[in-house]
Amino acid sequence: MSSIKFLLLATSILFTVGCQSKIKKTLQVIPEVEEVETLKLTPQELNKYETAYFASGCFWCVEAIFESVKGVKEVVSGYSGGKEKNPTYEDVGYGKTTHAETVEVYYDPKEISFTALVQVFFGSHDPTTLNQQGPDKGTQYRSIAFYKNDSEKKIITSYIKALKDQDVYDGEIITTQVTKFSKFYKAEEYHQDYEKRNPNNSYIRNVSIPRLNRFKKNFKDFLKEKGSH
Repeated sequence: MSSIKFLLLATSILFTVGCQSKIKKTLQVIPEVEEVETLKLTPQELNKYETAYFASGCFWCVEAIFESVKGVKEVVSGYSGGKEKNPTYEDVGYGKTTHAETVEVYYDPKEISFTALVQVFFGSHDPTTLNQQGPDKGTQYRSIAFYKNDSEKKIITSYIKALKDQDVYDGEIITTQVTKFSKFYKAEEYHQDYEKRNPNNSYIRNVSIPRLNRFKKNFKDFLKEKGSH
């Protein structure tokens, strides 16, 4: 699909991510994780695919969104965009680092392009809310589109320009950072596939699942077929 088609689709989307819920994640207590079977690829299998990195709020939400996209083979929750080595969830969550909650997306470029992933990124969150997505506030929840080379940087900046030119956000300023990718730190294991394994968690029910469903409603053509990985 062409980038023009992606842009036309973007103009028709209503961005309603501004959740008014006051639910907060409790960092002091590690939540219980339900035993749900998830299909995981080996490192050798993952090496066959390209990677992309995005930050747009709570990584529980972002991971679930990208995992629903066809051509995406695996998504890992973690931390990036900061200077500190080996960050922990407690430090990042309390704003003690310069990192943001980030996802690592493994994708097959034969099935989905980086341009399409950029549209998924912008279409699944509100890039005009500085350091905030829904009830989550702080620099750790800021919007970042990472690039690994000049080609990816041009795709991101061109897409942002197109969104501005078409006034998709009604004059609101796009606060997304366009950042050179440096290092990704995988989050603690209990964060991986968190939405799948914790469907009854109050944050998941009230924030994450509604956000995923909004994305699915607007991006039906991008979704995996049921039962596919």
